[in-house]
Amino acid sequence: MGGPAAMGAPVTHLLYLHGFRSSPRSTKARFVAQWIATHRPDVVWACPALPASPRAAMDVIGSVIRGWPHASMAVIGSSLGGWYATVVAERTGCRAVLLNPAVAPARDLAAQVGTTTTWHEHAPFEFKAGYVDELREIAVPSITRPHRYHAVIAKGDELLSWQEMTDRYRGASIDLLEGSDHALSGFAAQWPAIARFLGLDNG
Repeated sequence: MGGPAAMGAPVTHLLYLHGFRSSPRSTKARFVAQWIATHRPDVVWACPALPASPRAAMDVIGSVIRGWPHASMAVIGSSLGGWYATVVAERTGCRAVLLNPAVAPARDLAAQVGTTTTWHEHAPFEFKAGYVDELREIAVPSITRPHRYHAVIAKGDELLSWQEMTDRYRGASIDLLEGSDHALSGFAAQWPAIARFLGLDNG
C-alpha cells in the first residue's frame, strides 16, 4: 500500500531516530548511514543522539529538521524512535518507516525510572519519573494518514507486542516478520523494501 508514486516528491532529507538506551552507533543506524553514503549521497542524512527526556528529544529533532521540506523528507525510527517518528510524521505530514515501534512508552518505560546505561557506550543516564509524563504530553492518539507509514514488525520481538504494533498501524504498509527479534537482526534483508517505499532506489 502507498508506494513512492503516492507519496509525492522523492526523498531529499532522511532522519533516523534510535531507540531507548540506543544511540547513532546502533547496527541499524550505521547500516542506513552507510547505504545512504554509498548509494544516495545526494540525500541529506541526520541521526542525532537523543537525550533521555522526551521533551528535550523532540527539541533536538525539531532543531535538526527545521527548514527541511516536509513533502520530501522522511523519518525512520526504531522502538522508542519509532514512536518519536510517528509524532514527527503526524506533525509534518512526512513519510515514516517504523522498526518495531513502541506503542505505549509511557506505560512500558515507567518500570525503567532510575539510572541505567546506554547499550553501545555503556554510559550511565537517569530516566526520571517526569519523563513518563512528558511522553504522555507528546503522544499522538492515532495515525491519520496510514499510507504514509511503512512498519517492519517482528512476531519474535521479546520486548514489544507485535499485535499492539500492527493494531496501532492498521492500514499502513506492514512487513510482518515471522520470528526475528526486537533488534531486527538481519535488518539488511528488510532494507530493499524500505528503500522502495521511500523511493530511495530510484535515484
